[in-house]
Amino acid sequence: MKLILFGPPGAGKGTQAKLLIEKLRLPHISTGDILRSEVKNNTDLGKQAKSFMEAGKLVPDSLVTEMVRKRMQSPDLKNGFILDGYPRTEAQAKALDEILEGGIDTAIYLATSEQVVVQRLTGRRVCPKCGTNYHMTNMPPKNDMICDQCQVELFQRPDDNEATVKNRLAVYLKESSAVLDFYKNQGKLEHVSGDLDSEEVFNIISKKIAAL
Repeated sequence: MKLILFGPPGAGKGTQAKLLIEKLRLPHISTGDILRSEVKNNTDLGKQAKSFMEAGKLVPDSLVTEMVRKRMQSPDLKNGFILDGYPRTEAQAKALDEILEGGIDTAIYLATSEQVVVQRLTGRRVCPKCGTNYHMTNMPPKNDMICDQCQVELFQRPDDNEATVKNRLAVYLKESSAVLDFYKNQGKLEHVSGDLDSEEVFNIISKKIAAL
């Protein structure tokens, strides 16, 4: 099973990825993880990426694609994978089709409303010590603004304010439309409402996968 998860910030991709990994027993691939690994291991690709990052520039499509190509050759992916964070552009989607014989099996898009995205992200709080995420409505700490594990005060990320969240959502929707159309035209795009609770979303995704 070669599966891609799409969705805007706050759609719940991370939660669904964890649930699907457990159900399908497939490796989870994140381009962020690939990038960090290449930089940490000081590979040729990592060195090139680091030069862009240190200059405050985005790592080029071509370089990210080469990292994905390299990762796809790993033996642990022989039975498939769950991919998120890639492709971000139509060019990357076409490159992925070239890398994978027969392309992907399905792309799941967690379509999430602005109201829900704002509610989820503005309510998020983070522990500065262990990095645990909380939500003041959906998953609050036992004691107000204090991490259950570390007993230190939680904080709100600077970009988790309403104006920034709305802008991030607008940018995502604009940038992702071409990629979603690419997979829609292939008949491989499945829409699932990201507004639902995580268990319901997971059940719907599971049924769609079982029907393939």
